[in-house]
Amino acid sequence: MKVSVIIPAYNEAKTLAEIIRRVQAAAKDQEIIVVDDGSTDDGAAVLAGLKADSLRVIRHPKNLGKGAAIRSGLAQARGDVILIQDADLEYDPADYPKLLEPFAQGADVVYGNRRHDRYPISYRRYQWGGILLSIFTNLLFGSNIHDEPTGYKLFRREVLQKIPLFCTGFEFCPEVTAKVLKAGYRIEEVPIAYHPRSLEEGKKIRWIDGLIAIWTLLKIRFGGG
Repeated sequence: MKVSVIIPAYNEAKTLAEIIRRVQAAAKDQEIIVVDDGSTDDGAAVLAGLKADSLRVIRHPKNLGKGAAIRSGLAQARGDVILIQDADLEYDPADYPKLLEPFAQGADVVYGNRRHDRYPISYRRYQWGGILLSIFTNLLFGSNIHDEPTGYKLFRREVLQKIPLFCTGFEFCPEVTAKVLKAGYRIEEVPIAYHPRSLEEGKKIRWIDGLIAIWTLLKIRFGGG
């Protein structure tokens, strides 16, 4: 089973080389697609210095947003399973084997679940925002997921080929979640490790993204968006 690991990256030069090293060590049959989303730091130089047959780099001339970067990666992905990997070190590729295991049992969509008894918290507002988004998603779509905004989202490639995505920013998460649920797919969850970073360390998501997520869920549930 070949895995396409899509890494959207915007000004993540400090962690790019390390996260790619960890990804390479985590899965055997893989392709790594890094989408440099108009970074203004040294990310391009870091990527130019990395040599690997499995690594491909797409560059946006300007910053378009995480969703746009993921869509660019999806357009070139050829793996059986698509895995979204953030470019920082909050999510650990050592979790890949257990995230991929459900696909061998027939799963179509797998999410990494941070919300278990060892869940570390960076900011309470992010914790409660994620919990409320998950509850709201379950109410709208009759699902039973615990971590809607998780960064680890995995899909059989044919699932995403059937679902049109229009996201440009962080609304990738609610858009793809809403659309796979509306299409009748079951989201399986696997407990994962999580190492949250602070705003000072580069965390980019803001409170307004939570409101956009709610609107995205509502639009798709009731408007077919």
